[in-house]
Amino acid sequence: MTAPAAAPADSGTRTSGPLLLGIRHHGPGSARGVTAALDAARPDAVLIEGPAEADALAALAADPETRPPVALLAHAVDDPGRAAFWPFAAFSPEWTALRWALDRDVPVRFVDLPAAHTLAADPTWGDGEEEADGTPRTDPLAELARAAGHQDPEQWWEDVVELRGDTDPLAPFAALAEAMTALRERDGHGGHPRDLVREAHMRLRLRAARKEFGDAVAVVCGAWHVPALALRTTVAADRALLKGLPKVRTEVTWVPWTHRRLARSSGYGAGIESPGWYGHLFAAPDRPVERWMTKVAGLLREADHPVSSADVIEAVRLAEALAALRGRPRPGLPETTDAVRAVLCEGSDVPLALVRDRLVIGDALGEVPPAAPAVPLQRDLDRLRRSLRLRPEADERALDLDLRGTTDAARSRLLHRLRLLGVDWGAPAPGRTGTGTFRESWRLRWRPELHVRVAEAGVWGTTVEAAATARAESRALAADTLGEVTDLAERCLLAGLADALPTVLGALADRAALDTDVAHLADALPALARALRYGDVRGTGTAALADVAAGLADRVCVGLPPACAGLAPEAAAAMRDRLDALHPAITLLQDAAPEPRPDPSPDPAAGGAPAGLAARWAGVLRRLAETERTPGAVRGRAARILLDEGRLTDDEAARLMGLALSPGAPPASAAWIDGFVGGTGGGLLLVHDERLLALLDRWLSGVPAEAFTDVLPLLRRTFGAYEPGVRRALGELAARGPGTARRTAAVPGFAAAPDTARAAGVLPLLDLVLGTEAAA
Repeated sequence: MTAPAAAPADSGTRTSGPLLLGIRHHGPGSARGVTAALDAARPDAVLIEGPAEADALAALAADPETRPPVALLAHAVDDPGRAAFWPFAAFSPEWTALRWALDRDVPVRFVDLPAAHTLAADPTWGDGEEEADGTPRTDPLAELARAAGHQDPEQWWEDVVELRGDTDPLAPFAALAEAMTALRERDGHGGHPRDLVREAHMRLRLRAARKEFGDAVAVVCGAWHVPALALRTTVAADRALLKGLPKVRTEVTWVPWTHRRLARSSGYGAGIESPGWYGHLFAAPDRPVERWMTKVAGLLREADHPVSSADVIEAVRLAEALAALRGRPRPGLPETTDAVRAVLCEGSDVPLALVRDRLVIGDALGEVPPAAPAVPLQRDLDRLRRSLRLRPEADERALDLDLRGTTDAARSRLLHRLRLLGVDWGAPAPGRTGTGTFRESWRLRWRPELHVRVAEAGVWGTTVEAAATARAESRALAADTLGEVTDLAERCLLAGLADALPTVLGALADRAALDTDVAHLADALPALARALRYGDVRGTGTAALADVAAGLADRVCVGLPPACAGLAPEAAAAMRDRLDALHPAITLLQDAAPEPRPDPSPDPAAGGAPAGLAARWAGVLRRLAETERTPGAVRGRAARILLDEGRLTDDEAARLMGLALSPGAPPASAAWIDGFVGGTGGGLLLVHDERLLALLDRWLSGVPAEAFTDVLPLLRRTFGAYEPGVRRALGELAARGPGTARRTAAVPGFAAAPDTARAAGVLPLLDLVLGTEAAA
């Protein structure tokens, strides 16, 4: 059996002994070459670079349900966060060697340093990457490309290996072995410190295989290691290098991987620039350019970008012409990309970005069989996702849930429980899940590293529900602030963790009783109010939570006015935002309460009668709006809320505005304006209430020139946030002079009084949209 790649440092190419196939990780040309070399040599055993513990898992690669890309995942049993991956794609030479051996019942062994040592080592000993790739510090591809006169190592490698049409499959391995030997001799070693230890272990495993199978052994490993495996060393010397290595208890399994995580841009040390392109080259060895252009055309057509068959033919011709001009054996990725941009994308980089993302890199997600080892929590998660028909996908997708349905409610609970455990398979879509209604929107994307998060979460329990419950209870007891516990209570209700609620609510009551900062209480109340709504939709009991929320609301109503006195501008802006969050929260609490809570404080709007929570809150807002010590931003926002709720008449609003717009204090007046008309609906209020606009116009006209530069930034922020149509209407009103529209009915868009007949014309459509007609 010949071994052209086995080149000892002190002799030429060997004519007998093990077949050493030095490869580049994840290279389709290397993968085809390995298969051809194995077919020619027919070894009695195959040794592959990979953690030694994976020997017991090798057979799973031949399972019909295994579909690459996949990865070997090793993690420390006592510290699951300490983990490493060994990825394999369909075009990885190690994978093709593994499948070659399994398909022919040839014994296969993994010969790299055991993960038990790799995971126990000091991180500075290795390469610092999450994946155990073992990339040498000397970049051999860059060195070889530079020696050949190429500036781009990727292009050089494609030319000499991936696009090579050589009929001799062993020629590249012999050349690489010779080149790597020269590099290592020149640089002394040039690799990672751990490489010497890894290579010592590989030599020991190779000796054991030769003792068992003779010299009819093939080794598939990174080309950098070939010279070290060909060296003649003693067993004692190799064992000395391995003596005293730290060790931890580990577990190893197969997990799905993605093409995107194979990309170098993901941070993977041994990554490649274009996994999707390499996968295509491996799957389509005949007419790869024609097949690639057809695939690109299909993608662009799906995106409504017109591409004809003639365009595809012309793009192929251009790619081949570019390859000839650049002296390349076949069109590579640069040539096909230039042809796609020029012909199929009409010179635009916008559709080309889609091609790069979806095809050049790709989102292929592998699969592993159920027989693969897994922690109990992972098995429970797999059982739940199958029963709920939730399929892990590498590409992000939207998921809309109707919580009134049994399946969707269970999906929501599962995703929220996983988030509590730090397994962020799904992320709530902004603006949909915080309303407490029966609809929820998610963005789902499964990432390979989530398998590590599941392993880490396994310390909390063997099922998703039990683990999430234990995790929530632990976080509640360890929380330092009221806001943390409040957020946790809301998440427990979303996740349906009834068993965790007593502990969480107990911690919430304790911290609420001890916290005297009104700002903290105000920040905690909105989450509690939303959580009460979740109880109605999800069928979760919230009686205990309602009592805590009611007590918190009482303390906020009592403490808020004095807490707002004399605030600095930054603190006043933060308090204004709290008012925006508190008002809907108080409304939710009032709606959730079975009966109005009696209160001896009078409600000015109700003639001094005992008031419920909403009325007490209105009294608080009125105090804030009328107290001079309250900052302008807070006073303005309080007045605006009262006006929107109908608890402040137009005349009262005009009076408060007139009092606030004092000519003697322009900055304070500008803050009041920002609080009153800033935010949603503020511009329309000025458009339709010209008395307020006239007051504002007179104040602004009277601001002294020396003070105008102080108020301008705040006013620009306030009015710049309005929609363009609102700003245009305000500009027209200001140009004509406030009050013109009210006096002149002929001005388009304005009338002396509302036209109720025209307004009623929209009611049938609203009944149809809201379903109120059918309900009536």
